[in-house]
Amino acid sequence: MAAPAVSQARSTTSKTESYIDNKRKEDIRQANIVAARAVADAVRTSLGPKGMDKMISSSSGEVIITNDGATILNKMEVLQPAAKMLVELSKSQDTTAGDGTTTVVVIAGALLKQCLTLLSNGIHPTVISDSLHKASTKAVDVLTAMAVPVELSDRESLVKSASTSLNSKVVSQYSTLLAPLAVDGVLSVVDPAKPEVVDLRDIKIVKKLGGTVDDTEMVKGLVFDKKVSHVAGGPTRIENAKIAVIQFQISPPKTDIEQSIVVSDYTQMDRILKEERNYILGMIKKIKATGCNVLLIQKSILRDAVTDLSLHYLAKSKILVVKDVERDDIEFITKTLNCLPIANIDHFRAEKLGYADLVEEVSLGDGKIVKITGIKDMGRTTTVLVRGSNQLVLDEAERSLHDALCVVRCLVSKRFLIAGGGAPEIELSRQLGAWAKVLHGMEGYCVKSFAEALEVIPYTLAENAGLNPIAIVTELRNRHAQGEINAGINVRKGQITNILEENVVQPLLVSTSAITLATECVRMILKIDDIVTVR
Repeated sequence: MAAPAVSQARSTTSKTESYIDNKRKEDIRQANIVAARAVADAVRTSLGPKGMDKMISSSSGEVIITNDGATILNKMEVLQPAAKMLVELSKSQDTTAGDGTTTVVVIAGALLKQCLTLLSNGIHPTVISDSLHKASTKAVDVLTAMAVPVELSDRESLVKSASTSLNSKVVSQYSTLLAPLAVDGVLSVVDPAKPEVVDLRDIKIVKKLGGTVDDTEMVKGLVFDKKVSHVAGGPTRIENAKIAVIQFQISPPKTDIEQSIVVSDYTQMDRILKEERNYILGMIKKIKATGCNVLLIQKSILRDAVTDLSLHYLAKSKILVVKDVERDDIEFITKTLNCLPIANIDHFRAEKLGYADLVEEVSLGDGKIVKITGIKDMGRTTTVLVRGSNQLVLDEAERSLHDALCVVRCLVSKRFLIAGGGAPEIELSRQLGAWAKVLHGMEGYCVKSFAEALEVIPYTLAENAGLNPIAIVTELRNRHAQGEINAGINVRKGQITNILEENVVQPLLVSTSAITLATECVRMILKIDDIVTVR
């Protein structure tokens, strides 16, 4: 009689064991999803033109005000590994498209919310994951179908999309100035030989405190955030400049090893000084012989790049000197001036110089900058001088300008525009919902959830603008069902209008990459069923 009882006991224990095991996996999944959603909800309020800004104060006491999703998430100290994936997600959107960093996180958050419901209904994570992949591929096709092709010559469309990107930023009131600036900046560095590659490193942004954002300008040439060295009263303005970028030091040589030389009598001392003078004079004569009259000197680690003595002689021979040029800028400078950096005095030849009409020092705000304009055979680069009344505005203006530049870059590489204002998301939601009805089994169910998740964008837009989100989204669905593909939320008027007529447009690349990246991230989070900590 005892035997069956034992076997029964054994079977119950094995059952409960397997049950506990599954429970843990569900818990981990749920914990991951909840953590990731918390991150998404943190940036959700800063979506769209009426979004709020976040003030980030770091432990060192610096304060950043921004509403750029990538910046907010970058500065947040996220500890939970799954939530870290959302931070990486917004970073990858920042590198792919440059704009839509908040959108991508919000979409991912909404997808995770839907996944929780599906998981609690007992659908297997792999099934959900595969369906999400199918749905996102379909979504990209739908978006491509509703896109409007755009030509690079059509400057107006480019400006419209850049200003849409700027509208959600702190500096939105200056979008009329910054948007054309971003467009001209990108178009001036596009290489006609390979138009699809735009390197944003060719657009240098120089920040200078003082003035307002209105004073921001684009400079055809070079700007240094430095003074000309005034030590010996050298020139501060030179026309028909011949510019040399040098990477060697104009100062007396040092010994190779650390040692001190003891000089006992005066005649020896005089001889050393005379040698130094002759050495420097010899260098400067070589420089002068090529007709060079502007020197840009790279910062030196080994010893002083220039001494007072050499500056004195340089000033005497009427050569303008800008010293302490950062090493990272050398490449940009030589590309712009179309010259070669000179690493040794013996290689100093006229053909390595750059030519410009004017090099001058300009007073700006509380400091001075050096401007080089009218460069002969200028490389395809451009410089933007950003001004702002305080450091916070300056930094935010730079980030916003970077986003606008990225938007124009997207348009250059993939020349399609789609409407903004929540229109594409609702259209996707509608078409995917219809497609889900055709699919069989669990897939249809999962795709339907994907479609519902996309409605979070118009919902959040409406919510942030202080409208009634439910009424607005319902009305939007209705409009789209009647075939108005481009109906979207007009945040300024607080109602639904044709968004293309309102000039709210964004590049196709921003939306497609947002959806593909968000789906990819969610699929990864779904596939994780355990967290193992390794020391």
